[in-house]
Amino acid sequence: MRRTWIVILVVVVVAPVGWWWTTGEAPSPQPVADAATTVDIAQGPVTGFVDAAGGYAWLGIPFAEPPVGTSRWRAPRPPAPFEAPLAALASGNACVQYKGMLADFDDPDEDGIVGSEDCLYLNVHAPAGAPTGGDRLPVMFWIHGGGNTVGHAGPYNGSVLATRHDVVVVATNYRLGPFGWFRHAALRDGAASRDDASGNFGTLDLVRGLAWVRDNIAAFGGDPGNVTVFGESAGGTNVLTLMASPRAAGLFHRAIVQSGGMFFDTPARAEHFLDDPVPGHERSSNEVIARLLVARGEAANADEARASLRGMEDEDVRGLLYGAAATELMALFDDGGMGMVSAPTVFGDGTVLPAGGPGELFSDAEAYNVVPVMLGTNRDEVKLFMAMDPEWVDYRFGFLPRLKDPERYDRSAAYGSLGWRYRGVDNLARILHDAQGDSVYAYRFDWDEEGSIMGYDLSRAMGAAHGLEIGFVFGGFDGTASALGGIYDEDRLPQRDALSASMMSYWAEFAHTGDPGRGRDGVEVPWLAWSNAVAANAADAPKTIVFDTPRDGGIRMSPEEVTLPGLKARLLADASFTEQRELCETYVNLFREGPAWDKGEYLALGDAGCGDYPPEGFPRF
Repeated sequence: MRRTWIVILVVVVVAPVGWWWTTGEAPSPQPVADAATTVDIAQGPVTGFVDAAGGYAWLGIPFAEPPVGTSRWRAPRPPAPFEAPLAALASGNACVQYKGMLADFDDPDEDGIVGSEDCLYLNVHAPAGAPTGGDRLPVMFWIHGGGNTVGHAGPYNGSVLATRHDVVVVATNYRLGPFGWFRHAALRDGAASRDDASGNFGTLDLVRGLAWVRDNIAAFGGDPGNVTVFGESAGGTNVLTLMASPRAAGLFHRAIVQSGGMFFDTPARAEHFLDDPVPGHERSSNEVIARLLVARGEAANADEARASLRGMEDEDVRGLLYGAAATELMALFDDGGMGMVSAPTVFGDGTVLPAGGPGELFSDAEAYNVVPVMLGTNRDEVKLFMAMDPEWVDYRFGFLPRLKDPERYDRSAAYGSLGWRYRGVDNLARILHDAQGDSVYAYRFDWDEEGSIMGYDLSRAMGAAHGLEIGFVFGGFDGTASALGGIYDEDRLPQRDALSASMMSYWAEFAHTGDPGRGRDGVEVPWLAWSNAVAANAADAPKTIVFDTPRDGGIRMSPEEVTLPGLKARLLADASFTEQRELCETYVNLFREGPAWDKGEYLALGDAGCGDYPPEGFPRF
């Protein structure tokens, strides 16, 4: 994701109108503990409350010991028993991150940094009186998105999904950014286990959360033998890491990846200096420590800090790292928008996660956690990151947004979103289908019936943008799961809600059976498994279900598949580009460092070639 794009709808639309987070409704009353919800788990008794949907909710349950002090960069430990019965009435602390739209908390210090290192909490929603005998309910374990550097479980209210379709919904926090993924030789030297040395602590938090579900979810009416992990964006990527991780084996039984993809950093990028023979990321652990030395006045510049750090003993480096406050460390990273920072996350350390890309990780069914899997993207993914970017939008009178060039806008969004679909769905689906057969399902979310804000047509500017499907899956459009409470066209709410009902039905049926089929109600359009057209000897073999309202074709199966050769053929034949730079940038964004990259083709591209536009000069998504 191109984090520098994320100016997103805040200054212009949120401040004057306030539609992004609010709905105009009065705040919900504070929950009241209800003895009927009391359950006994391994840590002790927990009491929740009756939620607005009539189900039971328990919020802010610790699933691990707080990762503080010398546990900061260590694998999570099981939680201690409660000292007193827990009143689980409010979500636990969010993890340390920059304040933003996904973490809009009070910031008393006004330093832009919110959250706590004591943040390993989860929320549970279940139908009232969920069975605790042999007929326990499927569990749906939600992993939030946010680039693995921002977000928390709190906004995702699973009550409607749980009560309507007899599932238990768990939403979890996990450590973020440099607290969730941080790898350095000095930390390995003091590690008690290979997990402690791995650096993939956010991934291990999710594994610990699943272990907590295995050990405790029966008390809430959930079946520990039927757990679906599902997540969106970085949460979807984290679902794939759980499929790849030997540490998660046996802890889940189905997987749903919403707008995700397989993106692994290498240990070298996570750790090396920028000037090493194999350079690291600009915020690798060594570069972060060097910046800390400069920030403290212990080095005059980055070069001096690197030289000093190379001469330090591991014990001194550990003391420096553990002695730094969370806010001091976080301030070493730049807020790239929406609170997200650029930092290495999710690397193939050889212990928690194997090395390699999807072709290596998912080609052999013996090498990963094989489960039925749903993969999907939204048709206009990247428009979320374009819809208020000054590169694409003019501001009349300083605050009224209008697209500068609607045709160029749509073209760029289409190619960016198709590339996302290739990486997040079709390439993965083909690999997984070849490994595990007909237990792979794909979708595309096409709903684009937003309203207008001050004459700004959101149905075009945002369309079926990144994250919009979340509200449909959770059945909530009030600024909680969707975070977009005010974008909807009032005249189209019945159609929106009908599509949401269908999507919830499919998601729940998949959680119950591993096959979305005709949904829980048995009346939906059959969702067929992804099919390999070559193996099926049929160009029109079904692959993807499309989610839309009847006005735009309704819910339907489609044979469409995005391939790299197909993308390249489309781009090379596209005569609509009027600027050479745009054509070159599109080529780079689609094919950079991949098997379809052709340097000679790039240099000769279009009318003037791309020799004047070195690929490294274009920002990365």
